[in-house]
Amino acid sequence: MKINVFGTTLQAAVLAGLFAEYGHQVYWCRNEDSDLSHSDIHYQDDVVNQLIHKQIAGGFLSLPIFEQLPQDSEVWLFSFSATELDRALTLAERIRGLPHSRPELLLINGSTFGLQGTEQLKQKIALDGWAYLPDVIQEGNALNSFTQLKRVIVGVDHAQTANLMKELLRPFFQFKHQYLFMPILDAEFTKLSISGMLATRISYMNDLALVSEKLGVDIANVQQGLAADSRVGSAYLSPGAGFGGENFSRDILTLSSTVAGTGARSQLLEQVWEINEQQKEILFRKLWNYYRCDLKGKVIAIWGASFKENTSSIDNAPIHIMLAALWAQGVIVQLHDPQALDEILQRYGQRKDLLLCTDQYQATENAHALCLMTAWKQYLSPDFKALHRKMLHPLILDGRNVFDPQYVQQLGFVYQGVGR
Repeated sequence: MKINVFGTTLQAAVLAGLFAEYGHQVYWCRNEDSDLSHSDIHYQDDVVNQLIHKQIAGGFLSLPIFEQLPQDSEVWLFSFSATELDRALTLAERIRGLPHSRPELLLINGSTFGLQGTEQLKQKIALDGWAYLPDVIQEGNALNSFTQLKRVIVGVDHAQTANLMKELLRPFFQFKHQYLFMPILDAEFTKLSISGMLATRISYMNDLALVSEKLGVDIANVQQGLAADSRVGSAYLSPGAGFGGENFSRDILTLSSTVAGTGARSQLLEQVWEINEQQKEILFRKLWNYYRCDLKGKVIAIWGASFKENTSSIDNAPIHIMLAALWAQGVIVQLHDPQALDEILQRYGQRKDLLLCTDQYQATENAHALCLMTAWKQYLSPDFKALHRKMLHPLILDGRNVFDPQYVQQLGFVYQGVGR
C-alpha cells in the first residue's frame, strides 16, 4: 500500500518505520510546507532512529511536503499530540480538497485528542473508512510496545473499515483473536479508561506505602504478594515518587473531565490524581523531616529528572515539584540525568542553585543527601563506597525502591524508601 503519515509524535515515527519495514511505500509528511532533512529526525530511542534511517536509505520511506504527497495513497494516518488539534483540522481540510483517485480510502486517527477527536476530523473529511488507532507507544520501549501487543484495540465506522485495518496490521497481528474492534467513540473512551485504571493501581500502591511506613510493614513484601495473585498481576504495582508523562497524565485529566461533564462526579479519579500529586512531594517531606525543617544552604544530589527511564521527557515529572520545594528552602541542587539535562536547562536556565552534572558521582560531591527520582539502569548498582566518600552526609532517599535497605544500611548509609 501507499501510506501517507502526518505528525511528529513517537507513534508517527514507529508506525512510519514499521509500515515501511514490512514493504509498504510510506510518505511521512512531518511538516506540511517545509522540507526537513533526514538529520532532523531524532527521538530518544535509538532503535526507532535506526529503523527510520534504514527505511529512508532503502527507499521505502520518504519525507515529502504536502504538495509532494501521492494523491492515490490508500491510507492517510493522522498522528498528532493533544495540542495539535487545530493543525490536524486544517490538514484535513486540505486533504478534502484533493481529487482522490481511489474509491476506497482508509483514514486513521492515531492522535491523542481524547473523545470525539476522530469525529471532528471526520466532519472535515466526510468519507466512510474512518478508524481510530489508540496511541499505545511507550517511551523507552517504543517498537515492542506496539508489536508485542496481545490484542490491538481499533475503533471503526463499519465492517469494511475493519477489513482494511486487518490487512494493514496483518504483518504484526496475524490472528483474528488479536483484534478488538468497536465503535470509534467506544475505542476512544477505552483508551482513556486504560490509563485511568493503570493510574489507579499506581496511586493505590502509593497510598498503601504511606500506611505501611506507619505500621512498620515493608511495602515490597506487599507488592510481591499482590503480584503473586493471578487476579491482580504485577503490572503498575510499584510505589514511588509519582507518575508523569504528557500523554498518560493528559489521559487521566481528560477522563476525569469527561466523567464530570456527564454530570457524574468521579471521586475515585479525583483521588487518584490527588494522591499522585501529593506523592511527588514525598522525598522532599522525608528530607524536611530528617533535617528538622532546616534545609537552608544544604546541598542535595538528585539522580534522575525524566518522568521515567529511557526517555528525556520531563513532562509532568516529579522533578518539578521537588525542585520548586527545595529552592524555596534555599537548597543547592546537584542534578544528574543520562538524557534529560538539556530539557532541564531549557526549562529552568542557568541558576546558581542548580548544578547540572554529566557524571552521576559528581552530583553527590559534598551532598547532604542523595535523592533517586528515576530508576535508570546505571543507578541500580552504584559504587556505594565512592558515594560514601563523596557525600557530606550518607543519606539516601530512594524514590523508586531500587536498593536493598538492609544492604545499604550495612554500608553505613541512612536509607529511606517509599513504604519501607
